Amino acid sequence: MKMLVVSDSHGDRDILVKLKQQFSSQVDALFHCGDSELPADDVLWSTYHVVGGNMDFDANYPQVQTVTVAGQRIFLTHGHRYQIKRDLTALALAAREAKANFAFFGHSHELGVVQTSGIVFLNPGSISQPRGEYAHLGGTFALVTVTDSQTKIEFCTRDGQIVPELTVIYGGKE
Repeated sequence: MKMLVVSDSHGDRDILVKLKQQFSSQVDALFHCGDSELPADDVLWSTYHVVGGNMDFDANYPQVQTVTVAGQRIFLTHGHRYQIKRDLTALALAAREAKANFAFFGHSHELGVVQTSGIVFLNPGSISQPRGEYAHLGGTFALVTVTDSQTKIEFCTRDGQIVPELTVIYGGKE
């Protein structure tokens, strides 16, 4: 099973269309973690699981979603309501309550992944306005591949190129 996770596109609809065109036949699900700044009824959302962020002022966005893909439960949110810039405690409690295997979130514009208590917490970074140590990559998204023996997270640049040194594998051969 494979998933694409993107966040914080801030009005850059074209990149979301490009990712959909490039990857929709290769992945089982597309996720957007908020701050798209697009209308909640945009036709693009028919192919993405999406939540609203602090810069999405359309009240029709859900704040959280719990989605099941191929037996994996994904807790999807933006992150600002869970104080993710401080720590992951509030997000971890919500993800655990949702019985999630994954918590996908955005907000900080900084990519990162950690596994704790059996949950993989993933921030794909911002596709349009990256910050932090990897801002020089010019925007990132993540590909998550789950097999019976491992979970692999690959961070990719806007043009779809995997950044090998950022790949993280949980379970199996690390």
